[in-house]
Amino acid sequence: MKGAPAHTRVPVLLYHPVMDDPPAWIAEFTVTPRQFAAHLDAITGSGRTPLTVGALVGHLAAGTPLPPRPVVLTFDDGFADLAGPTAEALAARALPATAYLTTGALAPGRPCLLPPAPMMTLAQAPRLEEYGMEVGGHTVSHPQLDTLGSAALRRELRDSKAELEDVLGHEVRHLAYPHGYNSPAVRRAAEAAGYASAVAVRHALSSASDELFRIARLIVRRDHTAADVEAWMDGRGARVAPYPDSLPTLGWRLYRRARALVKGPEFAG
Repeated sequence: MKGAPAHTRVPVLLYHPVMDDPPAWIAEFTVTPRQFAAHLDAITGSGRTPLTVGALVGHLAAGTPLPPRPVVLTFDDGFADLAGPTAEALAARALPATAYLTTGALAPGRPCLLPPAPMMTLAQAPRLEEYGMEVGGHTVSHPQLDTLGSAALRRELRDSKAELEDVLGHEVRHLAYPHGYNSPAVRRAAEAAGYASAVAVRHALSSASDELFRIARLIVRRDHTAADVEAWMDGRGARVAPYPDSLPTLGWRLYRRARALVKGPEFAG
């Protein structure tokens, strides 16, 4: 990335459901509506400038200056609250956001690795835009992309993009890797599929020198408080990307690939 001082720290927050009684498999990554409201109040009170991923990437790819102290909110998968109370809470505070939708999870009977949960529908995707949200792709079935063969990888990236474009009526340019898992080959495939950026997880602050196809995000868990969010808004509480993959990360990738050869695609949990 370019176009902003190298020391600029950009909190990119990753949310999943916002609900009181989530399914057990996603509970660790769920916040309650009350928590969410406190988080949003901390963000609006921080003086940061809220952006979509597309706006952030547009500035950095073109080399134009970022607005003061940017912050980005993202939501993965497409849980049922997103197109209703969550979008309403964001709109009430004039907070834009980017929603990454897993298309196979949003239509009954479609193959998908995500366990059962209340989900929005694909037909509701335009409603997100009406609330000021940007829509990006999150694959069809939510696989660990770095364990797939090249043909399956291309299908996951391109089919989900095409489905979203059909329902929205315009190009979809931004991607989130399921589980954050990626590799050099996955990043190249994402760019070849027509995406302009991709977000990972990394639980780190992004920065003006972060990678456009591995933008770091801070994953929000159920025990994160408004004080945690305030620390992130101050640029504290996490390391700053970019940084190279650690040896444990590389070893975990090799293990998951070997396991996928034996068991086939599976949800990482």
